Amino acid sequence: MESMPDKKKIVSSHHLATEGGWQLSEFEFGLIVAYNGFARWVNHCMAAAGKADLSTLEILILHNITHRGRPKRLADVCFMLNIEDTHTVNYAVKKLVRQGLVEGEKSGKEIFYSSTPAGVALCRKYREVREKCLIDGLQLLDGDGADLRQIAATLRALSGIYDQASRAAASL
Repeated sequence: MESMPDKKKIVSSHHLATEGGWQLSEFEFGLIVAYNGFARWVNHCMAAAGKADLSTLEILILHNITHRGRPKRLADVCFMLNIEDTHTVNYAVKKLVRQGLVEGEKSGKEIFYSSTPAGVALCRKYREVREKCLIDGLQLLDGDGADLRQIAATLRALSGIYDQASRAAASL
């Protein structure tokens, strides 16, 4: 039988940590801290790239729409970013359109969004800042990227587990 976490374990919600679940609480705390650090980084990187007035969600949507240079529907963006609330994505896309970073083209009943040349240029500048400030530091941790690939695969698997748990909780 596993023991409860001792004082050396870092759990975000000790009141939720059970004998068999304290590792999950420890992981969730790490995820919370990592997400907030990532969001701060994304915002500072975009500000250094020249656009300080975008929210984290707007930045992530701009990158997603720019990805692979293919037009995307609002539903595509929501699906790829695993966002259920289409209203927040729609609002962010409209802001990106107003700022001239994204444009929409109607095809039938759907609107397909693409990055404008200004949006693509901003993403390229973001990439330059990212390379300068982030990539070199990561290479010190993991020279060939194998560890990061494993972490990414694990996070994708865990997102499926959390999605399934969300569905189960919604049915209670």
